[in-house]
Amino acid sequence: MLSNGFNHSRVVIVDDVVANGRLLESSLKAFGLRDTISFSDSAAALEWLQHNAWNLLLLDLDMPAPNGFDILRALADRDRSSNPIIIITALSDSVSRRTGLELGANDYLSKPVDLPEVILRVRSNLQLSQASLALNEANTTLERRVHERTAELSQSYGAVVRTLARAAAYRDSDTGNHILRIGESAALIAKTYGMNADWVELIRQAAPMHDVGKIGIADEILLKPGPLTEAERSLMQEHPRIGHSILFDQHASELTALAAEIALNHHEKWDGSGYPRGLSGEDIPLSGRIVAICDVYDALLMPRPYKAPWPQEKARAYIREQSGKHFDPTLVDLVEGLYEQMETLQHDFSDHPLAE
Repeated sequence: MLSNGFNHSRVVIVDDVVANGRLLESSLKAFGLRDTISFSDSAAALEWLQHNAWNLLLLDLDMPAPNGFDILRALADRDRSSNPIIIITALSDSVSRRTGLELGANDYLSKPVDLPEVILRVRSNLQLSQASLALNEANTTLERRVHERTAELSQSYGAVVRTLARAAAYRDSDTGNHILRIGESAALIAKTYGMNADWVELIRQAAPMHDVGKIGIADEILLKPGPLTEAERSLMQEHPRIGHSILFDQHASELTALAAEIALNHHEKWDGSGYPRGLSGEDIPLSGRIVAICDVYDALLMPRPYKAPWPQEKARAYIREQSGKHFDPTLVDLVEGLYEQMETLQHDFSDHPLAE
């Protein structure tokens, strides 16, 4: 008897001689295989095989079109481990045997067959099919679990990002809504620039942490209502490096790696006059160039202890005037078509009415 584990395996027999098919079918059933299907019409068999699930095919070669070779060619894309094929044929010459195996058959038996040997070969190939299906199922389960765990980790990283960003905002005159606006406007610019959806979502989550390094700046400097001295300004300009050191880790997620990159580079300027490293042009990572525009534009529209909010038109004019100086000219041109959407974000995440 075949193992009980094979009871639900589906075996298909294709032989244009009806008596041959019946003999094989009855033999398999006698050994415990209940789900067997026999075809004498090879065209009908091929149609069925291409649209139904099966575990093993016992295939004759010498049949009216489509013959066994044609069927092998038609099933060439199948998973050979999950759907093995045993050729059972009177064509016992070496060319037919080699051709059948080259076309994807797993095994080859010559007629007249020895039924006990057929059963052994069937058992061996069904074991292969079951093992392959079990492995595929395990891989699918593993992939699902990895996907679920990755989503959980992404949510956890996002929560950490938001917490750090809020902590930095509470120490400054910024607000929680300011950091949300930076994330949303950075994502808007990145999408319009043509970045892929994954990167757009990453910058949406990472950009709010651009000023996390301000956690390391003393209150008397960070909260000073008047102009900073040269020494105080030098200390303030360390916050990008501090932010990078907080966020960067060699085993960082994509999210925290991008957040660290933004924290370090969002005060660099296109003409090289920025800080902390004096990078210029495209040596400044795209993420830093995008957030630079978002941060400055939003800051201009916000009230600060040392200034009133700017009118929208004045803020737009400043961004234009700084093209090629502070900002990437390509991004400035792109933002010209996005101001209406960016100001919708200002309204949706508003702290104060915008100046007119």
